[in-house]
Amino acid sequence: MDKVINMHILFLTDNFPPEGNAPATRTYEHAREWIKEGHKVTIITGAPNFPEGKVFEGYKNIWYKKEYLEGIEVRRVKTYITANEGFAKRILDFMSFMVTSFFAGLFVKKPDVIIGTSPQFFTAVSAWALAAVRFKPFIFELRDIWPASITAVGAMGRTLPIRILEKIEMFLYRRANKIISVTHSFKTELIDRGIDGNKIDVVLNGVDLTAYSPTKVKAPEFIDEYNLKEKFVVGYIGTHGMAHALDKIVETAELLVDYKNIVILFAGGGAAKPEVEKLVASKKLSNVVFIPRQPKELMPKLWSLCDISLISLKDTELFKTVIPSKIFESMGMGLPMIMTAPIGEATKIVSDADAGLVILPESPELLRDDILKLYLTPKLLTTLADNSAEAAHKYSREKLAKLMLDKILATRSCLKAS
Repeated sequence: MDKVINMHILFLTDNFPPEGNAPATRTYEHAREWIKEGHKVTIITGAPNFPEGKVFEGYKNIWYKKEYLEGIEVRRVKTYITANEGFAKRILDFMSFMVTSFFAGLFVKKPDVIIGTSPQFFTAVSAWALAAVRFKPFIFELRDIWPASITAVGAMGRTLPIRILEKIEMFLYRRANKIISVTHSFKTELIDRGIDGNKIDVVLNGVDLTAYSPTKVKAPEFIDEYNLKEKFVVGYIGTHGMAHALDKIVETAELLVDYKNIVILFAGGGAAKPEVEKLVASKKLSNVVFIPRQPKELMPKLWSLCDISLISLKDTELFKTVIPSKIFESMGMGLPMIMTAPIGEATKIVSDADAGLVILPESPELLRDDILKLYLTPKLLTTLADNSAEAAHKYSREKLAKLMLDKILATRSCLKAS
């Protein structure tokens, strides 16, 4: 077997731990595995602030700070920080990181390959520019079809700024030496838009099976604090965004209000959370519990509260192509799922694994019916839970990190040869 040639991977990402969202988690867990394989990884990111737009305790939004996390060198740069408070402020946030990450990247010694990750692609602009001036391979990790996702949630129409962003998007796809997509659907869409499919690889999201595993014990600290003892908990855990149709989950809670033992749990934060809280308060629902965003290391305990994992997306064509990362965390915890989303790649993963029930998006009555079906049929609940736990091994983060590393190595070797 040929000896692995050590690489220095420079990775630009807008999100990184202690932030606990999907991009932060994926990048960290991949980088950790690459370090174990003998490679060097430098991360350029900002001060942790997602999703509330408030800098985490113990951090400051300063021009430069270096730290290490499990062998990963992390360089944090200053950015304009805002919550999801409108298009203009968000673009300013993204562009500020594009600029400061570019200059920080100029001072990273001898990277062999430069990666920029979405969902917003200004990070990828910075990575492309660094790769261009340093004559290094540029890899675009595609986590979202952006800016289409902006119009998909109704935040903006297809205005002139959106059309300009689309031109930048296509420029990046064409200039990337390699595109690593997190879904097969994204690859198909890019090919349909004229991008060479030979330079697009797919590395799905996954779960760290050293941290997530099935448990029969619900975390007592949360059970006691939120009065969840002996409750049947249907949990929506993760970012509360415009894409998730959370108002429909509140409508479902209203339909279940007579079932005193069933609780709908919202755990996490995000732009849509204040509206969800107001809606619950206006309906005076006693069967809904909110838990604020928790540190990354407590996420398995938070998941342990759930009897069912709830995954929800708006009824929008684009969301047929996305795969919520909470599917894989649910599998890691051995949780049965109810997925209310457009039929597509994500629903196929759940259905093929027989790990949950799939219903049409934004359907409160159907969601109520399936919650009651699992609540009243323990045998079905157990079967789906067992299937979910079994499916998790297919999506081991360790395996997927090595797959992505192989794609990076192949890109580097191909360009060196040419």
